[in-house]
Amino acid sequence: MTKNDTIYTISDLAQRFDITTRTIRFYESEGLLSPERAGQKRLYSPRDYTTLKLILRGKRLGWSLAESRELIQMYNPAQNNQAQYQKVLERVQESRERLQHQLNDIEVMMLELDEHEDQVRQAMQKT
Repeated sequence: MTKNDTIYTISDLAQRFDITTRTIRFYESEGLLSPERAGQKRLYSPRDYTTLKLILRGKRLGWSLAESRELIQMYNPAQNNQAQYQKVLERVQESRERLQHQLNDIEVMMLELDEHEDQVRQAMQKT
């Protein structure tokens, strides 16, 4: 790291992303984050910050850690990241299709609940 780079401690990252330090250490043990050490203190770079941000975004989108890792490892500015961008678009489309399927399932379940509720209310009126 250069002198001008922002350096983050594990506590800084935990607070900024509202996650536990244990979670950050897990991602480190998985080889996704690689902080420098100053004695016992972990010092995270802007790259680690961005990597963590991408991991958490992927998690919110329903991507596995392996999928996020694959996308992060594809980072290649020498090729304008075109392969990475294409893979992200594929993942986004897969997520969109999965969510649309879940939404359709929820709509069917809501209709079934409405129908069941109507049946129960009608039965209650007959008694």
